[in-house]
Amino acid sequence: VNFNIRVESTKHWTEKIMKQTEVLLQPNPNVRMEEFLYEMLDKKVPMRANNHELLGECMIDSGHEFGPGTAYGSTLIKCGETEKLLGSAEKEFIQSSAINFLTPFRNFIEGDFKTILKERKLLQNKRLDLDAAKNRLKKARVADARSAAEIELRIAQSEFDRQAEITRLLLEGISSTHAHHLRCLNDFVDAQAAYYAQCYQYMVNLQKQLGSFPSTFSNNNQPAGSSSASISVPTAQPAASLPAPPPSQASPALNELRSTSGTRKARVLYDYDAASSSELSLLADEVITVSSVPDMDTDWLMGQRGNQKGKVPITYLELLN
Repeated sequence: VNFNIRVESTKHWTEKIMKQTEVLLQPNPNVRMEEFLYEMLDKKVPMRANNHELLGECMIDSGHEFGPGTAYGSTLIKCGETEKLLGSAEKEFIQSSAINFLTPFRNFIEGDFKTILKERKLLQNKRLDLDAAKNRLKKARVADARSAAEIELRIAQSEFDRQAEITRLLLEGISSTHAHHLRCLNDFVDAQAAYYAQCYQYMVNLQKQLGSFPSTFSNNNQPAGSSSASISVPTAQPAASLPAPPPSQASPALNELRSTSGTRKARVLYDYDAASSSELSLLADEVITVSSVPDMDTDWLMGQRGNQKGKVPITYLELLN
């Protein structure tokens, strides 16, 4: 009886976990139904762009429309490319989870559990046959009838015992099912960990491409002077920290620039959006002119591009010879 309860419990929770995992991997019920129908018809599910990929395409198209040479346009394109990477990672995670987690669970429901049901039903039939043979033996009056009834009872008892052993082994096998599902659960956790780590790395790389964002953003919808005019934005690394300066900049050249009133050419390492009118926005790989200004913060230089001038962060630059 305990094994029967354990089997029923395993079937119940395996189905619930499986269905909820399907909802997690594909939240859209219409798409889930479509995929189920394709599976029933034994046809390949058509490849479709997921939401990350659709957003990525939208960002890339708008970036090209606004101009890849503009700060906003180039940023849209970079964000769009990262969204598409996130979409590819999501597809790989879903495929991995379907193969290593959902499929074994489904195989238990559609395979092992159905076998247990069939053998358990067979055992019930053998029990009925055994009870009928016992009744016939009780009712037998003449010696020949009793002899035939005894033979029939021995056969029925033997078949019942054999079926009882088969059913018992199947029911006890639920422990190995749990062990198998435990391994599948570990695979699922590993797949989730790899997926989220990959997504995190994509976003960190994007942050590096876009430059370090300030920890406080002005909210233009708030009235001036409002106490809630800025919000704190958590990032993967301390928001105020700038990318580490390249080794080549550890810097006799920088000391020389500071000790003279001269100018140097510098290559921009990362895009940078000016946070105020006193700063100069930068595009990765462009070359600008920089100079040192007395009393300026040591993390900054004065940058110039044509007629545009403004402060630029040193860690975004590589001084050229």
